[in-house]
Formats: sequence, structure tokens, C-alpha cells
Amino acid sequence: MTRSEALYNEAVGLMPGGVNSPVRAFRAVGGTPLYFQKGEGAILTDADGQEYIDYVSSWGAVILGHAHPAVTEAVAEAAAKGTSYGAPHEGEITLAREVIQRKGIDRVRFVNSGTEASLAAVRLARAATGRTKLLKFEGNYHGAIDPLLAKAGSGVATFGLPDSAGVPADAAKGTLTARYNDAEDVRRLLEANPSEVAAILLEPVAGNMGLVPPVPGFLESLRSLCDAHGTLLVVDEVMTGFRVAAGGATARYSLKPDLVIMGKVIGGGLPVGAYGGRKDLMEMVAPLGPVYQAGTLSGNPLAMAAGHAVVSRLTPDVYDRLEAA
Repeated sequence: MTRSEALYNEAVGLMPGGVNSPVRAFRAVGGTPLYFQKGEGAILTDADGQEYIDYVSSWGAVILGHAHPAVTEAVAEAAAKGTSYGAPHEGEITLAREVIQRKGIDRVRFVNSGTEASLAAVRLARAATGRTKLLKFEGNYHGAIDPLLAKAGSGVATFGLPDSAGVPADAAKGTLTARYNDAEDVRRLLEANPSEVAAILLEPVAGNMGLVPPVPGFLESLRSLCDAHGTLLVVDEVMTGFRVAAGGATARYSLKPDLVIMGKVIGGGLPVGAYGGRKDLMEMVAPLGPVYQAGTLSGNPLAMAAGHAVVSRLTPDVYDRLEAA
């Protein structure tokens, strides 16, 4: 028996399926999950000492590779000063400034995951518009929150489920689903639900259904449709942010969202999420406005330090070299 097998056998008696995220159980591919003890650059080493080339990169979170010296040094320096203050600190400002400049947004709020960012963005969109319905695309994944698990991708697709048990029918009733890259389908749904749709949410590149890029004119059509119907455009850049371009997919495709959702890369491998956008919308968030959102560990100093160490190194010339390769 390998060390990974022994660890998994113990884990199944401690955690559901032996894992803390369903896809890690290897159910879709068979076999026993590998347990890793070390990562360095593009190499992962499992519990038995076997090395692997890592093409997953913690599902996109460690864009500079594992244990990049700049990241580990930044985290160590931050940790030596304290792991959590429960109060503001300069590291939040440093990363916020970087994210705002890169993304071309007015304000940003840090949270602890992409799911949490999606939840907050949806709440804000509903408050800003006074509407409750949402429109998303089949196969697009926006986190494990009830109204957005309708026809989602990611782990839900792995198990062939259209949604999740435990999600009340009423929670998903207000979620409309359109075909990705089909602007006419979106138009039809908006016209069938006049003045009812608070926001359109989308992955600008549909990563959870096979890396499907937007067809020419699709994103521009969504922007126009949102403007015409008083609906907010919420772009989920948890996967594409700082990956497809220095400013993410919104920069690559010259798209101006009302709100943007971020995660993964901006935490450098630590738990983080963020949402941001127009000043008038973000000033509706507490403590300035009536939209409540809070978190004990939001803006955690270790995550902010790791995020800045990563984002500050993703300069435009890095992407120029990649595009030229």
C-alpha cells in the first residue's frame, strides 16, 4: 500500500469522501487520490516521494509556480508580524491599488473566496437594481451558492448533476440560463422578463466547460443588452483574471463590466476573493451603504502579502513575451 492510499483510507473516516473539495476524490478519473507533501516550481512531490509535472497549478491559483521565493518570503515576513489583525492594515491598500489599476475599476472589496465574492456581487446587483432575477450561462460556474448552481460547470459537471441537492426550488427559480455565445438567447430571456433581471453573470472565457472563448461580438452584445434593459453586467474573472492578459479578460476583450469577481491568482495560493467595479455601486456596500458584507479574515495580511508578491510581478512585458512565444 502506498502512503497516499494509507492517508486516503484514514481520511475517508474523517471527511466526506476523504476530501475537502469533491473533485479531489478522483471519482471522475478513477483511482486513489494522490497526497502531496511538497511543491516547487512546476513540480509536485507526493507522499511517496514520486515527482509529477503539475499542469493544474492549484486550479489556477499559483500562476508563478509552487513556492516561488518572492511569495514565500512575503508570506513569512507577514506571518512574523501576526497572522490576522481583525483590523485594517497597509497590505490591503497595497494590493487594492494594484488590482484597481490593472482591472480599470473604481473600488474593490477583498473577501475569502471566489464563491464569497460571487455571493456579495449578486447581493449588490440586486440591491442596486431593485430586482431579484439573475441570468447566467449553461456550463459557467460562479461558486457554490444556491442561485448560481443551476446548470453550473466545475465539480457539479464532474458528477453529471444539473444542480445540487439541498438547494430549494425557490432559490434557483429566479435564475435564468442562456446558451453561452448566443446573444439572441440572452435577448429573448431579457425581453421575456422585462425589468426583472438584476444581473447577467458570465465567465468571459468559459473555463469550466472546456475553455470556450467568446465569439466575436458576443461580449459587446451583452454590454449593449445590459445597457438597454437596465441590467448589470457581472464578469467572473476568478479564472481569467491576470491570466489571459495583464488586465484579465476584460482588458483583452475591451469589455467594461459593472462589477467584476476575482480570486485565485490575487491570493498567490492563499484563500482570497474580491469583487469590485463602479464607484456608485461599490459605495452601496457597508459601511457606506445598506448592502451588508463582512468577514473576520477578509483582507488577511498573509493573503494580501502573497497576492501583491504575485500581481506585482505580472507586468505587461510578461504577457508580451508569452504572446510572442
